[in-house]
Amino acid sequence: MTGISRPVVVGVDGSSSASHAVRWAAEEAARRGTNLVITHSCMVVPVHAPHVAPSSEAFAEAVYDHGRVVLAEATTVAKEAAPEVEATTELTSGGAAEQLVGRSASAQLVVLGSRGLGGFTGLLVGSIAVAVTTHALCPTIVVREPSPDAVPDRDAPVVVGLDGSPSSDAALAFAFEAATLRGVAVHAVRTWWDLTAETAWQRGLTATNLASIEAAEQRLLAEQLAPCTTKYPDVPVHRSLTRDRPAHTLVEQSAKAQLVVVGTRGRGGFRGLLLGSTSQALIHHAHCPVAVVPLARH
Repeated sequence: MTGISRPVVVGVDGSSSASHAVRWAAEEAARRGTNLVITHSCMVVPVHAPHVAPSSEAFAEAVYDHGRVVLAEATTVAKEAAPEVEATTELTSGGAAEQLVGRSASAQLVVLGSRGLGGFTGLLVGSIAVAVTTHALCPTIVVREPSPDAVPDRDAPVVVGLDGSPSSDAALAFAFEAATLRGVAVHAVRTWWDLTAETAWQRGLTATNLASIEAAEQRLLAEQLAPCTTKYPDVPVHRSLTRDRPAHTLVEQSAKAQLVVVGTRGRGGFRGLLLGSTSQALIHHAHCPVAVVPLARH
């Protein structure tokens, strides 16, 4: 990449979830030495009751005034989190998901909260977060609100889920870059089996079979890690090979991580399915921010 570094873009809507996303995005922009773009999209709904509601023009202006307030409040949060980062704002119209996906073409990262003002109580992740992680052209970070008693651990690792697919290769490269910026370790997790012991018995898998499979999976994990461990020799790497469901393992690992990184779709994905089940499970249930990394588009 030449010229001015691409920015970190964060979408806001005035919710507490968005405030956490702004704080995370500002700190990440500082790590990357780039600027921050805070964006808010106004959805202006036509007014059809002229004798009750104000004119369409007045209504639209009120919506945009609210958007300016949201952006001003978000800018204050960003400046508190990372005073050295240049933060600019963008006020757009239309659907928030479409705007953020479009903005992703010229961004390093797109950051958003897990659930905005439109979320229903009990809904774990908002529709905008799902849409953006599914279609964005750059990595998307979904920042979940921390629990009230959570204490940030600056030394916690970056966890990355691997399955040998091209999508997980992209996630791995992003994870090593993120770990380098933070000065922490990478915890590489590969799951190779999600069958119950009873099913394994029914299929006639013996201890020898399982040991052979595990040895092969260890070798595949080492082979996938090799390019990044060579490129980033100073990043400590912890390898974890588990016999479990990928989503279950990574959600558990997220409780002790500062970031979990996955690809959009792994080996088990169907052709045409843009966001895999593991990625979806993580943005719904992870205990820390989740990075969903798409394949590079040429």
